[in-house]
Amino acid sequence: MTAAAAPTPDSRQQHPGAPGYTGRKPGHLARLNKIEGQIRGISRMVADDRYCIDVLTQITAASRALQEVALGLLDDHVRGCVTRAARADSARAEEKFVELNETLRRVLRL
Repeated sequence: MTAAAAPTPDSRQQHPGAPGYTGRKPGHLARLNKIEGQIRGISRMVADDRYCIDVLTQITAASRALQEVALGLLDDHVRGCVTRAARADSARAEEKFVELNETLRRVLRL
């Protein structure tokens, strides 16, 4: 999976208001902190010359955990940002749907 580019200052200006995940931010951060610990554990496993299959098993678990965070953020985006745009302005809604479609195409190229 490739890393997503950091938002530019211009893209932040295009998205005023709180992000769609604001209400679930503590949960997302908790999961990300747990994943961070998993990654450190995987590094230790490699440093300690652990069995390949055990390392791969942990990498798979961390990857799936990140995918779950991504799905949660996607759900938050659709329920928050996209829904707000659709209710406020049809042109803005179309922009959000195009953005969502492009994001899904990028994310699904695993």
